[in-house]
Amino acid sequence: MKTFRLLTLPLLAAAVACGSTTTVVNGDLEVAVNDRMHLRVRSLDPAVRPFCDEFVAADALVADEAEMTDFRLTDKTPAEGGYALTGVYDKDGIRVEKHQRITAPAEFPGMLVVDTYYVNRGMPVTVTALVSNSLRMEADSLVWSFEPSSTSARADWILPVRPGFEQRNYLGMNNSDYGGGIPMVTLWRPDGGISVGLTEKTLKTVSMPVQWRSNDGYATLGLRRDFDEKVRMEPGDTLAAYTGFISTHRGDFYNPLHQFSEYMQRASGVEFAASEPGAFEPVWCAWGYERTFTADEVIGTLPKVAELGFKWVDVDDGFQIAEGDWEPNKRFPGGDRDMRRITDAIHARGLKAKLWWAPMAADPGTRVLREHPEMQLMTGEGTPEYITWWDSYYLSPVNPATREYTLGLVDRFIRTWNFDGLKLDGQHLNCCLPDHNPHSGLNAPEEAVEQFPTFFKAIFDRARALKPDAVVQLCPCGCAMNFFNLPYMNQAVASDPTSSWQIRLKGKAYKAINDRLAYYADHVELSDGGCDFPTQLGIGGVVGSKFTWPKNNPNVKEDYLLTPEKERLYKHWVGLYNVKMLSTGDYLNLYDIAWDKPEGHVIAKEGRMYYAFYADKWQGGAIELRGLDPAKSYTVCEYTAEKPVTYPLDGADPFIRPTFEGSYLIEVIPNEK
Repeated sequence: MKTFRLLTLPLLAAAVACGSTTTVVNGDLEVAVNDRMHLRVRSLDPAVRPFCDEFVAADALVADEAEMTDFRLTDKTPAEGGYALTGVYDKDGIRVEKHQRITAPAEFPGMLVVDTYYVNRGMPVTVTALVSNSLRMEADSLVWSFEPSSTSARADWILPVRPGFEQRNYLGMNNSDYGGGIPMVTLWRPDGGISVGLTEKTLKTVSMPVQWRSNDGYATLGLRRDFDEKVRMEPGDTLAAYTGFISTHRGDFYNPLHQFSEYMQRASGVEFAASEPGAFEPVWCAWGYERTFTADEVIGTLPKVAELGFKWVDVDDGFQIAEGDWEPNKRFPGGDRDMRRITDAIHARGLKAKLWWAPMAADPGTRVLREHPEMQLMTGEGTPEYITWWDSYYLSPVNPATREYTLGLVDRFIRTWNFDGLKLDGQHLNCCLPDHNPHSGLNAPEEAVEQFPTFFKAIFDRARALKPDAVVQLCPCGCAMNFFNLPYMNQAVASDPTSSWQIRLKGKAYKAINDRLAYYADHVELSDGGCDFPTQLGIGGVVGSKFTWPKNNPNVKEDYLLTPEKERLYKHWVGLYNVKMLSTGDYLNLYDIAWDKPEGHVIAKEGRMYYAFYADKWQGGAIELRGLDPAKSYTVCEYTAEKPVTYPLDGADPFIRPTFEGSYLIEVIPNEK
């Protein structure tokens, strides 16, 4: 598919004096453009020191013949609070115009939107890449970053950046399994930060590189689009970069991510679902029994599940013959009746049932592949695309036959088996490669990537049509969620976190994107120490567990048995969760997750403030309780203790000096006059 369109445009006459500077301001953000069309980004907030005093070549047209970064500014015209700019690269027979609009969306102070395209006015050139919004942040030895991309490393989305750091952050498929993410990256210091990203209406396969070269005094971030096939620009051809944005801010990544999400909702038509009340209820998952679980094991655990205060039962991987053939296997000889026996037993306890499912995977040799080979996602070589980790093949998410088959399964799971929700699983459900299958009916293989989220829309809509309060969770197995999948779920998940830190940072990210979305903190057994309920509760997450009871599955090596000690602990924390329901409160961005020590999170609910602080050890240093009214007095309650301790606090002196290890959670109650 051609990635550019042909236009015939008049050559613009020079109208800008040499040495001039064009400035665009929105809120505290100032972007200056010099006569080479280089950028300088500043925050006008006096508390934020300069990011970089120099003008930098933020954009580049990279071709075999030349890397074009210097465009002599020839024209500027006011446009939507900013300017439409034109410049010319003219060297060695190459003559290319750069057309750039930098506009200031009035409702989004601190943000500028950038549109750029190039017109070839000279000899043919062969383009290999487009670079845009590549900016610098000067620092001594450390900045923090938000880099929400997906690789097999399942890395943290928030990372320290030091000299020698480099991460590509490619939003396409990084191997057969991992891809997608949130199209925004951020660098920030204690005084302020810069974000760049895309405002396109669909996922684009660009990179968002973050780098700090060892000999530089600054870190960089930006956008880079590498073409899989070189683009030949003939005279008169145009080539457009993707629409992007630049923003500046105080604090960590939360504010720019929230602003980006709001912009995408208002300007790009992204619509997020508000979670059903049921999506905020605590979850027990049968995964403790793993893939060889039986109906009797699940049913036998239900008395303890209900006693401990859990409200959901997730029936996990292992009921099926194989991925793709979603019939009950031989451990469920009654077929549909056995699956219905499980949901009937769950419902008899007053609980809800959710079913695990990997809808895009089909194992080799399955009936679905034998009978419907036309449903597979195909490579450019005409072979089926393979999912390495799952030892499966992709079903094409945009193939009409795949859609029909998938929706039939939704009907069966919810209508016939009577499940109340679905847990869609797999890192491969976050993105896909281009689909070359002629049966998919695409105009170009790349459309599969852009249309990918519509697969989940179809599932979400059908589930909600069958049960209006159905809960649909997308679990991308450690990946940074494909932003464009988010509208088609009403429960996010920590998704196989590797630490308590990941649970908290992912929770803060999801709350920035959609503050009406339930965030399930996953099995508590996956957190640090295997029992970090303070993290699940303090971040405003939905608590969960995969304990086994009264015994483990003998086929599983891991020990998840609910001991008397664990039972006492779980009953305490799940009970606290059900009383407080902090997951339904309002997350307040009052602390920088990276720079503030101890790490702090705040939730406001029903006139009270709930603070959660985290540190390996805190030895009585002062902590400011931000967000309190200095004219009021308060009572502080250590509400998570077996015997809660309270003490007074003056809002005019909102400092406490606790000593703790791991976590410190408090409820701050305003005193009545």
